[in-house]
Amino acid sequence: MKVLITGASSGIGKDLTKLLINKYDELVLVARNDERLKLLKEELNKIPNKRIIVIALDLSKFENCKKLFEEHKDIDLLINNAGFGDCGYFEKTDLDKDISMINTNIIAVHTLTKFYLAEMLKNNKGHILNVASIAGFMPGPLMATYYASKSYVVKLSESIREELKHKKTNVKISILCPGPVKTNFEKTANVEFQISKASSYDVANYAIKHLNRFYIVPGFKNKLARIGAKILPNFIIAKSVYKVQKKRIH
Repeated sequence: MKVLITGASSGIGKDLTKLLINKYDELVLVARNDERLKLLKEELNKIPNKRIIVIALDLSKFENCKKLFEEHKDIDLLINNAGFGDCGYFEKTDLDKDISMINTNIIAVHTLTKFYLAEMLKNNKGHILNVASIAGFMPGPLMATYYASKSYVVKLSESIREELKHKKTNVKISILCPGPVKTNFEKTANVEFQISKASSYDVANYAIKHLNRFYIVPGFKNKLARIGAKILPNFIIAKSVYKVQKKRIH
């Protein structure tokens, strides 16, 4: 059994790796940070009878996504976890960072999902876990690009799920939608969450325990937020999100 995890060098991806090593014989770990990947491999190599492959790769580049798939097609579980955010008024955030975020959070997820889904359908087995966010269910003023990118992941996955139902296949897809998590996300996104944050380990552990579900939403407050996003008009949600985000901007 073989799992591929993107964004594996830190946060949720790293904890998913540590939790899944007991379930899989081979792990393909992908991230941009080569040094962190090597340290993680050293740690995991202490566990016998496991094959650990680390690949330092920038998945915001399409050709790298294609290369990754061509070199590792035989994947039983794909976890599209790589991603980052940014905070600020839309016209003021850095455009290059916006485009890189779109390429990582959307294009890479789209590309890898398409490549691996086709391969899994051919073999009639496999599972894809796309890491989205509770942000994917609502508008996100002051984090517009990030919220929009996660909304894309949610809608893409929901659509694929319905297609898979009609195919009567053994291939499955799920989305992990956490709220704020204690990772280096805040530093990258230029934001500081004032509300309580879940640990990345708890989120990863919850995801693995509930992998049989489509919507994987850790935490009671996040479940309520998702229900609220269904019931309340978007303009009310947008006002509420703006007030919360305004307090977070550095």
